[in-house]
Amino acid sequence: MATMNHFGIALRGWRERMSPQDSGLETDGDRRIPGLRREELARLAGLSVDYVVRLEQGRARHPSTQVVTALARALRLDRSERDHLFRCARLAPPATGNVSRQMPARVHRLVSRLQDDPAAVYAADWTLIGWNAMWSAAVGDPRTYGWDECNLVAGMFRSSGGRAREPIAAWPVLCWAGDDVEEEDLVADLRVTAAAYPHDGRLVSFVDHMRRNNPRFARLWSNGTARTHVGDRKTIEHPLVGNVALDLDVLIPVGTDLRIVTYTAEAETTDAEKMNALRAVCHPPGRSPSRPTSEISSFG
Repeated sequence: MATMNHFGIALRGWRERMSPQDSGLETDGDRRIPGLRREELARLAGLSVDYVVRLEQGRARHPSTQVVTALARALRLDRSERDHLFRCARLAPPATGNVSRQMPARVHRLVSRLQDDPAAVYAADWTLIGWNAMWSAAVGDPRTYGWDECNLVAGMFRSSGGRAREPIAAWPVLCWAGDDVEEEDLVADLRVTAAAYPHDGRLVSFVDHMRRNNPRFARLWSNGTARTHVGDRKTIEHPLVGNVALDLDVLIPVGTDLRIVTYTAEAETTDAEKMNALRAVCHPPGRSPSRPTSEISSFG
């Protein structure tokens, strides 16, 4: 089955809706089609007419970021339309401004309803911005972690002076695949964010500081790997219930680039029983021991 030419459909539709006057072109008064001609769009975008034709017909299916940017500018697309055109080209939409470290109300509601399991919200640069009671019960209160700038990457790459790596949380949380894999995953994810927010001064300074002061980070940053971190499997060395094996998942709410990180245990296992014990520890007075508080904490 042939793949639908979403890029060409959008491009032609937006070309035909745009009047020459809106684009600043002079018209000859004899026009048999609405909107811009292909040669007019090609001239405005700095492309060949043949290439515009092939894009609309679906014979050219992999335009570059520069081409899509030029077409979006020529067609005067708003941000949502520009982002759609990028996605039709299977490219990530360009981000502007700074990484958001705000938690929208709908994300707050979502995390508050995840009260049965540890959940925390991170900005796209892995700055921790909120967590629930079960998170504190499972891995300790984040206010005790000692991460620079409340950032997971900074905490992960703390200098150990040649000794074993310091616990990432209030107590050790170990990746089944090993520390090296965990570190590479986080750096690769951070690189995706850095590329999307090249003008975020705080993020640029953070990466520069990490590169200059941590050889492990600098080595991983130099390899160029870029991918979104989706999760792994962890063992929490808990001081009350002992070792707990949990799945860590990273969820990105639609319309944001926040990371919701959750820990869950496989049902009907010893690990699930240990998580039930932690729920009983963190519930407030007057509530059922099986239902911890839905309050979301933060550094503010």
